[in-house]
Amino acid sequence: MTPRVKHVSTSDIAGGAARAAYRIHHCLRDAGVDSRMVVNKASAGDWMVEGPATKGRKALAAVRGRAVSPLVKMLKTGNPIIHSPAILPSQWAKRIHASDADIVHLHWVQGEMLSIADVGRIQKPIVWTLHDMWAFCGAEHYTEDHRWRDGYRRDNRPSHESGFDLNRWTWQRKRKHWQQPIHIVTPSQWLADCVRDSALMRDWPVSVAANPIDTERWKPLEQSLARELLGLPADVPLLLFGAMGGGRDPRKGFDLLLQALEHLRDDPHAQGMELVVFGQRAPQSPPNLGFPIHYTGHLNDDLSLRALYSAADAMVIPSRQDNLPNTGVEAHTCATPVIAFHTGGLPDIVDHQRTGYLAQAFDTEDLAEGIAFVLDQRKTGLLGDQAREKALKQFSYEVVAPQYQAVYKAALENSRS
Repeated sequence: MTPRVKHVSTSDIAGGAARAAYRIHHCLRDAGVDSRMVVNKASAGDWMVEGPATKGRKALAAVRGRAVSPLVKMLKTGNPIIHSPAILPSQWAKRIHASDADIVHLHWVQGEMLSIADVGRIQKPIVWTLHDMWAFCGAEHYTEDHRWRDGYRRDNRPSHESGFDLNRWTWQRKRKHWQQPIHIVTPSQWLADCVRDSALMRDWPVSVAANPIDTERWKPLEQSLARELLGLPADVPLLLFGAMGGGRDPRKGFDLLLQALEHLRDDPHAQGMELVVFGQRAPQSPPNLGFPIHYTGHLNDDLSLRALYSAADAMVIPSRQDNLPNTGVEAHTCATPVIAFHTGGLPDIVDHQRTGYLAQAFDTEDLAEGIAFVLDQRKTGLLGDQAREKALKQFSYEVVAPQYQAVYKAALENSRS
């Protein structure tokens, strides 16, 4: 019997984690799985996505903000990332219990949707796809220290933190409420290794399944047409960089890209190159990078994004830390090579010198070499063809759906034993 699956996500399409969850849901629907979503914020207009009751929703969100914000502010930290203590209960746990779901599939839920205790109260078999590090950390969504591996003790707090130890308190609540192992799925091998090394989840079952994408819908457009549609120059090398908020998130490594571009100013392979930045409008005082820059702002519909990837000769993802960024998967699906650092989940996307270039972690000269290498190959189209081929073999619905079906089977069997 095909299990009924209920995906639980804060949103359906607002943000990278939400879009990944929505694609997993549709990937399974295409495979014949009875898959539905419940979300706190429904934006897609999809009848298979159930949103919250609208009565009092805004007032409740305001109350949650007033309650949680002072707690987060008690943590003094120089780490500019989101912290989610996930303390306030909601009605979602009751709704999940009342549903006919055989499997509860959690995604990014740790904001306004489910508290840590709520997760522990779910009695149905759970599968949890991690879109960041939060589940096995404290309150932080990403971190460069190793308390998640060693345990959140009083004697191993990082020097950049002071005040109330929100992360230790949050981690202890997870240990208290999550008594039964949950079947974890990670989109990248890096994140799976982190789970296996973590003090909280090292004995839990872990599977790796890439974030899927509809390769029938996502396919390359003819480059000259894509550039014409977007108003981009026709005959110059175009290098693409994208992130929510553009260069404001230090984890996305825009500053490292700037250093790499400095190395490229006199490189003959980068002669005539222009940059395209999406996820950000042109700032009041654009930086002088030695190369012309085109800012596209936020592009939310799939056709515009397909055109953007197809217009570019290469995409650069200079992240310091990333799981399996949708931008890399989308670029490869549109036959666009990717240049990135060998870190996090990026080696799961890029095959070095075959579908792009993997530079030594945070070596900006090597990143510059990678950009030059890919641009030098652009006329042959070989890297792009191989990127598309990899996307078909690794990220297509037909490949990923059976991986999740196997996870569901294991989760159901474990719940009966």
